[in-house]
Amino acid sequence: MDMDRRNRVAQWVFDTRSILGRFHLWLEDVEECCVQGHLPDGLSFVGSSLEKAFLMSVAVTALGTRLFGRYGEGRGREKAEINRVKKDADAMSAYALSEALWYLTRDLPENHAVMVSLGEGLMPKAGETPEMGSNPLLGFGRVYARPQVARFLDRRVHRLINEPGYEWPEFWREVQAAGITVWGAAVDTLENTSRFAKGAETGPLAVLHLFDQPLKIARPYEGYMGTLVLPEEVVRQAAERSVLIDYLTPRPLVMEAIQATWPGIKAGNVHVWTLGGSSREHRIGTLWQQWRDLGAHLVEDGWPLPRTGLPVFTESGTYAPSYCVGPFTDENGEQHLFLVDGYAASAEAQQAASLDPVLGLRTSMCLFSSKFKAPWDRERFVMLLDPDAPDLAARLGEILGREVDENEAAEYRAIIRNARDAGMPVGERTMHVDDFFPNKEWRVLALAGAMLPDPYTGMDGVEQVEPGVYRVTSRAATRKGVLQATFTLRLMEPFEEMRLVFSPLLDRFYAGQDYRTRPVKISDSGRIRNELQTLASEALEYLPDDSIRVHLDRVDDAVLAPDKKALIREVLHWYKEKHPTWFHWLQLAD
Repeated sequence: MDMDRRNRVAQWVFDTRSILGRFHLWLEDVEECCVQGHLPDGLSFVGSSLEKAFLMSVAVTALGTRLFGRYGEGRGREKAEINRVKKDADAMSAYALSEALWYLTRDLPENHAVMVSLGEGLMPKAGETPEMGSNPLLGFGRVYARPQVARFLDRRVHRLINEPGYEWPEFWREVQAAGITVWGAAVDTLENTSRFAKGAETGPLAVLHLFDQPLKIARPYEGYMGTLVLPEEVVRQAAERSVLIDYLTPRPLVMEAIQATWPGIKAGNVHVWTLGGSSREHRIGTLWQQWRDLGAHLVEDGWPLPRTGLPVFTESGTYAPSYCVGPFTDENGEQHLFLVDGYAASAEAQQAASLDPVLGLRTSMCLFSSKFKAPWDRERFVMLLDPDAPDLAARLGEILGREVDENEAAEYRAIIRNARDAGMPVGERTMHVDDFFPNKEWRVLALAGAMLPDPYTGMDGVEQVEPGVYRVTSRAATRKGVLQATFTLRLMEPFEEMRLVFSPLLDRFYAGQDYRTRPVKISDSGRIRNELQTLASEALEYLPDDSIRVHLDRVDDAVLAPDKKALIREVLHWYKEKHPTWFHWLQLAD
């Protein structure tokens, strides 16, 4: 190894030593590649040392999930078993990233914290039953900081969630008055979970977007959003002609704006990526038809992406396609344009939209409900309704085109109130990513680690170099440029021992490790609290004295198997009885 490489590896080891040590990994090599822009000393607001640690965090998450997250074990299985594999994969990825963030943030400045503002995985997606949406995740209000800062923020997050009258403005004022810098985060620890569980060859990512301020979100929230992603020059060209381009603009006007930006571009060379499949036809079938009528190419499953040559997929994965939005020319010199249209889950939509300043894009979003029983062009009116209106059922009936009873109206009333209480821009026609931030100016560090090859960025997935040695690729993107880092990592323990290193304690006990004979550490308290927040957030009741009351009966048996719930209950009782000082925060509802 030449001296430059040795020095580079040594610097990476120094900056990421806490994460490497936690996961028993040896860094053998690092390859850095500037994908866009240049490589200044410090790509983002966090500084070069922490950038390396964040890059390593998503890389380690990708590695651990790929090796120990039951990849492909759902192939050919019944829906219930696929769901179980998905939850195990989500649990592995969420735990790995949470642990990496905990160790990483020991090196934060004393008055800084990372707070998760949005997390993907709370609600069911198309064709899924309600319990399938209750996935292990890193969700709203998870704080990573030094203990004193973490306690300060945790208390206020609990007030946001539980105390009527304590809203985002009060939270933000108190944080600023205390002189604390909060970096907000939007997290999807396993993007494309279904593809991962079924053994697809491409797609699964660990995604973490870090911002220099928290998002204006005051409650746990996940819903749907309509999204239209275009190059910024298309929107600007249209504005010069006094034409507004946003999600609700008729697509013929969007096509006119495209052809005004690139005169002579053929309609068939406009490639529109949108979620596909029969389950989406009711939702966005009319949107597909608008583009077909214009002669555009609706990107189909398996279409080879010109930038990477890899086939795309359209059954999921609304985040990564944004990396490909923009013009390109083919081998014959013809002009083409790739764009994204349709809808996405709220965390994915916000993450993709925050790439706008990085990639020169303009994303327009429109708030949808989580039920989505009407087509997109009528669904948009639902979130404009007043949930307190006495005639809500009648107004919903007009939108949905059928009679709505009071029970269904009550469901929609709760959805709209939940979005309003969370701080979402309910009542706005459309929104832009700026609407999520308290300050007009904001910065992003967009991180992604690839578990398998990604068609849109061209990142390679986890590759085995030799027994116990793996290559893992991750990316960091900011307004200054895009850095890709490929790590060669050696497992420092036998494979099955490494499985325990990456596994939550509660999963290890469920797999057969005896918690009564295992040496107990004070860190078990924090680990188990962390795991409960990740694994079964709906079971937790946060109390004013910073303790947590656990209601395992609130968790559907399809989310946690009855025998696993029984084991967790048994373990918690044992820890509470045998180590009451370390587990003073734990209360059991049963």
